[in-house]
Amino acid sequence: MGGSIYLRRDGRYEGRCRTSGENGRLCYFYGRSREEVVQKMQEFWESQSFDDAQLTVEMLFEEWREAIRLRVKESTLANYEGKARSHLLPAFGKLPIQDVDPARLQCFISEKLGKGLSAGYISDMVILFKSMMKFAVSRYNIRNRIQEVVLPKKKRAQIRLLSKGQQGSLHRYLNAHPDPTSLGVALSLFTGLRIGELCALKWRDIDLSGRSLHVTQTLQRIRAEKGTKLVLTEPKSESSVREIPLPECLMPMLRKLAGSGETYVLSGTGKPVEPRLMQYRFQRLLKKAYLPSIHFHALRHMFATNCVEMGFDVKSLSEILGHSGVEITLNRYVHSSLERKKQFMKRLRFAA
Repeated sequence: MGGSIYLRRDGRYEGRCRTSGENGRLCYFYGRSREEVVQKMQEFWESQSFDDAQLTVEMLFEEWREAIRLRVKESTLANYEGKARSHLLPAFGKLPIQDVDPARLQCFISEKLGKGLSAGYISDMVILFKSMMKFAVSRYNIRNRIQEVVLPKKKRAQIRLLSKGQQGSLHRYLNAHPDPTSLGVALSLFTGLRIGELCALKWRDIDLSGRSLHVTQTLQRIRAEKGTKLVLTEPKSESSVREIPLPECLMPMLRKLAGSGETYVLSGTGKPVEPRLMQYRFQRLLKKAYLPSIHFHALRHMFATNCVEMGFDVKSLSEILGHSGVEITLNRYVHSSLERKKQFMKRLRFAA
């Protein structure tokens, strides 16, 4: 069901698709909702005789995208759209789906690796492609020729963290400069908040008397029809909606800077600070504190590592971080230093 759907100025939705064949005609469908137009287009395509030689990858993507639109977050859909428009469709869009075979896809993977794209990013694109083909199998009962294509091996990126001494310097700087940026850094450092969750945080989400904060939204910049846009949406996963107890060390700064319920914590106004700007402010703060540059997400990693070193049970830590399972917490967010390994090794003894 290749085609596109648009919102018209009169408030109705308009769908357009072209019938198969070299001289396929352009068909139009109208409705009061996107779902109504999708239904009409699906009924139309089901009434047509299907020839898989005429169904291109681009047509399949359009159909698959409409089919999943109501099942995924807007940011997720924008992510799929970006990967497809930038990489998959330029390489495969005009090909009939029956011409996409493992050799073609393996060449695509090798080419992208050669251009410097990460194995993780390429794997995401291949998984997206496989999902499209799985949809085609279900809809048209065709053979999926790329099902067994092997994903490129991912290399886990090394995240730079601050040493214990540098973390102490950061703590002292934050206490000496209690402003919204310092508060944001401290919240992520002592609660493990993701930057999008931090930017979406309002004062209504913080219970000073109960000493806890509630994570209910995240702020992201996503692709739009024209450029990009900021969206407030649900957090990364169901487990990311959570309540986090606040440590005592944060309470003085929170009480000093507390604002009204509907204002954002980082801005003090009804307009949020977007993640990219918070990243910039964090880098400027590190420079003022004479500390090395690290990614904002490193604060979350340091929080997790410090908690394990202090004896947190992994289940509690996983829930504070908003992970769906403890494996993610241990495998991705807990870092062991060489000094810590040495301390453990010193405990080993010959039996008396």
